[in-house]
Amino acid sequence: MPRVEVDLPITAPPDAAWAAVVDVESYPACMTSVEAVTVVARPDARHRTTAWSVRLEGSVLRWTEDEVIDPGARRFDFHQVSGDLGAFAGHWGVRPLPRGGSLVSLHVDFDIGIPLLADMLNPVAADALRDNAAQMLDALGARLTAADRGGAA
Repeated sequence: MPRVEVDLPITAPPDAAWAAVVDVESYPACMTSVEAVTVVARPDARHRTTAWSVRLEGSVLRWTEDEVIDPGARRFDFHQVSGDLGAFAGHWGVRPLPRGGSLVSLHVDFDIGIPLLADMLNPVAADALRDNAAQMLDALGARLTAADRGGAA
């Protein structure tokens, strides 16, 4: 299964970065590729189910994922329970950097779900997902930088 890993160092402290990462419902306001994210179930503080709609290379991908949130580790793991891809799972994480700031990470394993075309489409999909993940992390970084400067968060 192909894997996409994107890491972004930002100046925001880890707690602020974590608060932005875990607030997925705010993503459409700052990420142009994210059309919608809705929390559809929250059985407890550590578990939720979210429905996503994201533009990727001219198409709109939709999926629902189950998430396990670990605030102590500043990480949440997710896996698709229904949607457009054959499989989609990974995690978001925030780690402190040695000289201050944070490293925000998005790691995704996916399968496009079309075995006969996987060899041809997986590299294209991986590049598109990597670009999209980088744009998402850049948008979070810009939002946190604006908040640090007293702008809108």
